[in-house]
Order: sequence, then structure tokens, then C-alpha cells
Amino acid sequence: MKTARLSNGKEFPIGKILCIGRNYVDHISELGNEVPTAPVIFMKPATAVIYDGEEVVVPDYSDNCHHEAELALLIGQQCKGVAEEEALGCVAGYGVAIDLTLRDVQDGLKKKGLPWDIAKGFDTACPLSEFAPAAEVSDPQNLNIRLTVNGELRQNGSTALMINSAARLVSHLSAIFTLEPGDIILTGTPAGVSRVCSGDRLCAEISGVGRVEVSVH
Repeated sequence: MKTARLSNGKEFPIGKILCIGRNYVDHISELGNEVPTAPVIFMKPATAVIYDGEEVVVPDYSDNCHHEAELALLIGQQCKGVAEEEALGCVAGYGVAIDLTLRDVQDGLKKKGLPWDIAKGFDTACPLSEFAPAAEVSDPQNLNIRLTVNGELRQNGSTALMINSAARLVSHLSAIFTLEPGDIILTGTPAGVSRVCSGDRLCAEISGVGRVEVSVH
């Protein structure tokens, strides 16, 4: 069983991993997509999670895997239809995740009008850090997300640039799904996504929140 761990040692079995696409305008622009009128939602299974120091294995049905560094929210209590003003009270902790995306597979499925779960949910597709307790993060909309590949800076963006804030996302998602302890929300990625290759080392970090470093098989 995969678990999400707070830096104080408390652990939660991971439930749903709810992911948000197109939540930073600069990332939307770099992929040539339209700005959505509502959050774009997809899911990853808990089996996609790996941890710091582990290895990403890109499936043999893809030749173009991209990194996407993101702020992750760990839900700490059950909530349904929570108001935006109260939504962050449901968050137990904040971490950093890498949403790995098989861009060639995703693009091919989109052109056919088909779901693209296999481009996002494959084993090892969700490297995840430990989580800082929510009380230690004063403002989730004032955090800097950085990702390096082999020491080279690729992504460097602020959560202030989110189209939908963390609180709004928790509220919106809780109107659709009952959120439960151990559920994780990935809040979208800033610009700078690019291809990863065998032998690469990826390091995603949010100061004061978490850090995860993985290698690519």
C-alpha cells in the first residue's frame, strides 16, 4: 500500500490522486491549449506513486515523457461540498509531486477523442515528496516551484500564478467527489515542461514544503 507521509511522521494510506491540468497560463501557452473555463480534472492511481531516491520507468509504448513539477495537497479529513473559505481546513499537508506525462501518447489519444489515462497513470508516473504539515505553510499561493534535470533549471514558477487557487480547487473537487483522508490533489504545473531521457536525474523542490529527486531508468 502506498502512503503519504507528513514530516512529523504521521502517515495516510493514499486514496484518490486528483490532478488538475491547465492551471497556469504560461504552461497553457507553451502547449498551445485554450484557457479552460473550469478546472480540468484527471486522475492517477495510487500505484503510480514513487518516493525520493526511486526510479522512473518510462513505458515502452512511449518515446516522449515530460516532467511537470506541482504543488501537492494532502487531504486530512473527509469533506463534501466545502466552501472555498473553509477548504484549506481540510488540508493536512503540502508537498511536491512530479506529474510525468507521456506526451506522445496523450496527444495521439486526444486526436482520437479518447481518454488519456495511460499517458498519466502508468507505474512510477507520480514521484512524491514528504508533506509539510499545513500549519507550517502560511500561504500556499506564495510558493516557488523549481525543477532541475541533471542540475539544469527547467521549471521555476510561483503558485501565485495559478488560475484556480488551492482553496478553490479543494472546494470545486469536493463538490464532485467526497474527499477523504489520504486523497491527494496535484494543482497543475508552471511553464518549462520538457522531455526526460534514460539516465536523467529529476529534482523538484518547493522551499519550506518538500523535495523529491528521482532517476529515469
